[in-house]
Amino acid sequence: MSTTTFPPSDPLTWKQADTDVHVATRGGEFAGFVEFDGTAHVARDQRGDDLGSFESLDAARDALESANAPRSRPRNLTSPFRRALRSRPRRARA
Repeated sequence: MSTTTFPPSDPLTWKQADTDVHVATRGGEFAGFVEFDGTAHVARDQRGDDLGSFESLDAARDALESANAPRSRPRNLTSPFRRALRSRPRRARA
């Protein structure tokens, strides 16, 4: 399975697919959609995972944009801590 990644500068493009459905793409690839269920705007990401229900279309679009934003990389461990993890465990002396 391959995952397509997009540069963070590539914005979401929105198209209205139906009266109550708005579809987002990024770089020509499906990125998610927002549908109005009669009471709220429901946002779903590119895998169909529910991102929540929102009172406005703009709020639902913002949630989808946030879900598609690149994740920050975890911080590197400090050097002594990394060395401690790499070193082999020592035997306890009796």
